[in-house]
Formats: sequence, structure tokens, C-alpha cells
Amino acid sequence: MIPWPASDQKKRECAFKKKSNEELQDSYLMPISQDKVVEGKGQSPFDPAHKHTAVLADGMLYSGTMNNFLGSEPILIRTLGPQPVLKTDNFLRWLQPDASFVAAIPSTHFVYFFFEETASEFEFFEKLHTSRVARVCKNDVGGDKLLQKKWTTFLKAQLLCAQPGQLPFNVVRHAVLLPATASADARVYATFSSQWQIGGTRSSAVCAFSLKDFRRVFEGKYKELNKETSRWTTYGVPEISPRPGSCSVGPSSDKALTFMKDHFLMDEQVVGTPVLVKSGVEYTRLAVETVQGVDGHSHLVMYLGTTTGSLHKAVGSGNNSVHLVEEIQLFPEPEPVRNLLLAPAQGAVFAGSSRGIWRVPRANCSVYESCVDCVLARDPHCAWDPESRTCRLLPTPIPKSWRQDMEQGNPRFACATGPVGRSRQPQSRPEIIKEVLSVPNSIVELPCPRLSALASYRWSHGKAAVPEASAAVYNGSLLLLLQDGAGGLYQCWATENDFSYPVVSYWVHSQDQPLALDPELAGIPRERVEAPLTRVGGGAALAAQRSYWPHFLTVTVLLALVLSGALLLLLASPLGALRARGKVRGCETLPPGEKAPLSRKQHLQPPTDHTTSAGEEDADNNHLGSEVA
Repeated sequence: MIPWPASDQKKRECAFKKKSNEELQDSYLMPISQDKVVEGKGQSPFDPAHKHTAVLADGMLYSGTMNNFLGSEPILIRTLGPQPVLKTDNFLRWLQPDASFVAAIPSTHFVYFFFEETASEFEFFEKLHTSRVARVCKNDVGGDKLLQKKWTTFLKAQLLCAQPGQLPFNVVRHAVLLPATASADARVYATFSSQWQIGGTRSSAVCAFSLKDFRRVFEGKYKELNKETSRWTTYGVPEISPRPGSCSVGPSSDKALTFMKDHFLMDEQVVGTPVLVKSGVEYTRLAVETVQGVDGHSHLVMYLGTTTGSLHKAVGSGNNSVHLVEEIQLFPEPEPVRNLLLAPAQGAVFAGSSRGIWRVPRANCSVYESCVDCVLARDPHCAWDPESRTCRLLPTPIPKSWRQDMEQGNPRFACATGPVGRSRQPQSRPEIIKEVLSVPNSIVELPCPRLSALASYRWSHGKAAVPEASAAVYNGSLLLLLQDGAGGLYQCWATENDFSYPVVSYWVHSQDQPLALDPELAGIPRERVEAPLTRVGGGAALAAQRSYWPHFLTVTVLLALVLSGALLLLLASPLGALRARGKVRGCETLPPGEKAPLSRKQHLQPPTDHTTSAGEEDADNNHLGSEVA
């Protein structure tokens, strides 16, 4: 990368055009040719927020980006190389102003651009997004009189990625090409999201498209805009030779170019096959490859970046089902994965963000410590080596003694030894037993770690199910009320691919009546759990007798507060009566000219002289004293 700082004058111009300080960052030049540095307009966006794509094919640069500062003029342009510079015609509205480009894939004769834009051919009550694929020919030279320096082979069609009976995933996020092999045709894998949030959660899907379907749709019927009704209708194949939009040698006729100006949208959709649908996650980028397993078959492997900075590894098996085998959080803080580059020669995947680039190995086989875990993972990169008794990365050539089961993923057969391995029963002896010693009539929580998201879990008491009267399952953990007869062996079993194995084993007994370990479990290491805790709904308390002293203190304080309030009310009552009496006696005489209220009879009487004798004052004082007493 070559540093290319912006001048102060350019920064002031951008600030004048309402650009924030975060957007006024220095740029870098990526050298695409050793002998020239070209202008970036039409080949890179003005704003980092504008989605864009570019690809080098046969020495020419094909770009899809925004051609103006406001981000309202999308453009597909070809630069560099011996061919003339060509671009889309903005006046003919081949692209909607909000077109957002995500990928460009070259083939033998064409270059495919993948983008999403507002659908103009549908009548919808809100702004409807749709995913598109556009095609241009590599040998396009533009028109002589019509469409000069413009594409004469530009065509676009709708991409459809949907499950039966469900709303489509109508926003394409990224697309990559998986080249053809001896047993499979070339396919395009694209990740989609939806503009509708079902249940308030985002979801994503990965769909596979065949290049044969692309060719069939682009050789089919066209859509035509009726200018009187402003509606799109179907238009058949024109009687023009060579066919408009085909990669013919030399410039096209004026009749064909006139037809291409208004017939750039294909009538049929390119329908994809959903291979992975995931809810609660949004995929931003993907990379795909095929990996040969121990059985000699090729398996699809997809690496998917998310909006939160995670990397998912998904594997497709022979029955057209895809499952996740690994999930890695790449960045310390949630941040979208902006680029993914697969490097098979280095055995790594490079993930890019706005802060840097991370190198991630394609497989982490060392995390699988046993043959059961290694086989259940169904990772085509990993296999169990019986000699070293480790899960290792598959070498080239592949040893025949290594164990792997990509079709069934059943360790019962793959991890068995000897000729009678296929008739053996599932593993039932635990590797370690956790001993729990608790007091009677206490609630003990027995956790069960979830090692696999694809397995189903259940609890057992010995060889039978757990008793419902004294046990309950809460968030995967077993809550056990330790009563008479409730002790013994408790195991959490995981079942995956018709194979069951114990995840964790507990030997529970009481301090008053310790139980002797079952002779069948002799020789298995034990681990003592000294202080089991009760954790129901996030709370924690010792499994011991409950103390009511805090409750007694609380009730005492509340009772004291209530009695204090009642006493204050009793003391305040006589004082209130005195104040009320004083107000009444002082308000009996109204000032001259003031009207008395009609509800007071004494105010209707004529004013009298209120001179009071000494005897009357003494009588009043005595009466007031008796009231206070």
C-alpha cells in the first residue's frame, strides 16, 4: 500500500460539502499496474460507505461503484487494457440510483456483476429491494453511432433466493464462484439477507446458482416498459441476428442497439437453491472450497463472516445438508467482516475489517481431544490418527488407517477397533465421576456442559430416567432435591447422529448416609465437589438450613415504623383541632363590604359587638384548658 495523504485544500472542500471529520481520512493507493497510476473516478467510490466492487480480468479492470459525490449515480465501467473504456448509460436508467454493488465474477466470455437495487418492475406498497445479476461481454467495443463509449451488451436479471412458502431473501450481500470440477458444474454461491425482520430477528441464507441457469435466463425473453401505462410487460425474442446482448464479433447493428436501449431487463428470474439458512445472524462475506475426505469424496466447505465479527465454518455432506462445525470471534469488539480471502496453499483464511487483517487457520483439529469428538465434528480437514491417538489435519496423500465419517458422523463405527466394531454398543462408561456430598433435604444443581449445538441432551439416574418427584431440568442443569433414595449415579447424555455418550457423570450421596460407589464404576477417576450450590434463576445459596434472622429484623423494623407513624397521628390531632378553632373564632366577623358565604348560617346574622368581659374570658380559658387536657 502506498500512502496518499489528502491536502488541506481537499479536506476543506470535503468539509464544505458536509463531510464529517471521520470521513476526512487519508487514502492509500493500491498499485494495479507497474507503469501507471490512473484516476480513481468511476473505479472507486467517493465515500467509504458506498458499496463497490472491482475485478481484474485479462488485464482490464471491471468496476461497479458510484460516479458522483452524492452517491446517486451508479456505474459499471471498464478501464485499463487494450479495449476502449465503456460504461453504463445513466440517462437510460439501466441502474437505479440506489444500486449497491457487492461482487464481480469473470468467466470465459462474460463478467457478472452482483448488486441490489429498488425493484421498478413490481407494484408494492413500500420500497421493495431486489437482488440482481448483470452481464457484459468482454469483447464489447461500444457502438459507432448509438451507444458510443457505452455498453452494448448490458443485461440484468433478478436473483431469487427463498425457501418454499417463505418470504424471499431479497438483499444480496456477497457472491463467489466455485469453479467446475470433473463431477460438478461451476456454481455461484451468494449470501443474502432480508429487508423484513420476522419475529424481530435478522436471518441470512446462502444460495447456490448454476452458471447454466445464468446463460439460460440471459438467452430468454425480455421485459419491456410500456410508457403509456408505466408497467413492465413480457417481450419475446426479437428477429434480429445476431441476438441483441450476445457476444458477437464487431459492432452491433443500429437496430440491435436501439432494441438494447430499452430492453435490458430479462423476464425470467435466476432461481437459486438454499443450502444454509441461519436465523439471528447476518452474513456479510463468504469464501468456498471443496475438500477431499478420507472416503475420497469431495465436500463443500464455506467460510462466512458476520456483522458482529464472527467467522462461521459450514460443511456440506452428501445428503445436501449443511451444518456448522466451528464459530470463531475474530475481533475483540463487534465489527463487520468486510473481506474474506481463502489461501489453500497457506492453509489459512484472511479476514479483513476496518482495523486490520486477521489470519485464521482453515481447521483447528487439536480442539477435538477424543476420537468421538473428532468424528462427530464432521470436519473434512480433520481425521483421527489411531497411532498417535490425536485428531490431526489431513495430509496428502491421505493414510488409509485414519478415521473419519463424513456421511453419518457416527463414532460407534469409526472409533471402534477390531472386526466386531460395527456390532458394539455405545460408550457407557464415563471417563471421570464427580462426587457430590450434600446435606439431606437440600437442592443440588448438577450442570451439563453443552459441547455441541447439534446434539440433544437428556438426564438419567442409573439406568433409568430421573424421578420427576424429586428432580427437574432447568436450562440444561438438573435440580435435585436430596431425599431418601435420591442418591446414586446421575449422567447427562448427548445424542448426535444416532450416537449417545455421557457428557458428565455425578455420584450424589448424603453426608448422613454415604453411598458406596457402584462396583461397575470401579477404576474410574473421581473428583470431589465439596460445596455444591443451588442456582435457580441466577441466585446462589448454600445447600444448608435456611436462617430466618434477616426476616425477623425486617419485620421488626417495619412494625416500629408503623407504630411511630400512628403515634404521630394521635399527637397531631389535638393540635389540629386548636388551630381550626382559632381560625373559626377569628373569621366570625367579616370586613365591611365583604360578602359572606351562603353555607355559613352565622355569617347571615348582623354583625354584633364582640367585646368580652373578664368573666367570659376566664370561662373560655377554662373550657380551652379542658379540651387540651
